[in-house]
Amino acid sequence: MLVEDVHRAEDAGSLADYTHANLIVPRLRDREAAGVIKELGQVLHREGCIRELLPFYNEALNREFLVNTATETGLAFPHARLSGISRLVFALGRSPKPLAWGAGGGPPVSFVFLVAVPAQDAPGYLQLLSAMIRLGTNPSLLHELREASSAQEMLEVLKQTNLKNIGQAWPRTA
Repeated sequence: MLVEDVHRAEDAGSLADYTHANLIVPRLRDREAAGVIKELGQVLHREGCIRELLPFYNEALNREFLVNTATETGLAFPHARLSGISRLVFALGRSPKPLAWGAGGGPPVSFVFLVAVPAQDAPGYLQLLSAMIRLGTNPSLLHELREASSAQEMLEVLKQTNLKNIGQAWPRTA
């Protein structure tokens, strides 16, 4: 599945509509934020979701160092918003042991959602982020995500978190 198969935010749907099994890493290798962002960025690049890895990596890493996205529920949401990204998409990585995330001793994380955001899609990004945060507040789904044995099983869990259509709050202009 290529990035063309990933839906746009105005279509709503579920978290699974913005990723696919090839973008899910059930066992992250790296143990620190910079390495995890690089690992997931390479997955996005390999799958054709981002054209150039280095600018994406630098943007995501710089944003994460400015504002740590780790949450108390064990999720982190680093992202990069660039003009070369054509569709809103994310890679998901799961760590076998919680990671110390970012500077300043933020909460440890087990799941990292690295989001590629088109430069002009703030509403779509906010809609996606809202759904990701809701996933983090659902202990049952987090348990299922933690226990899933494959990328495909993790994708099935993501199908259970629907996006709310907030696109109407920010009308799109042509």
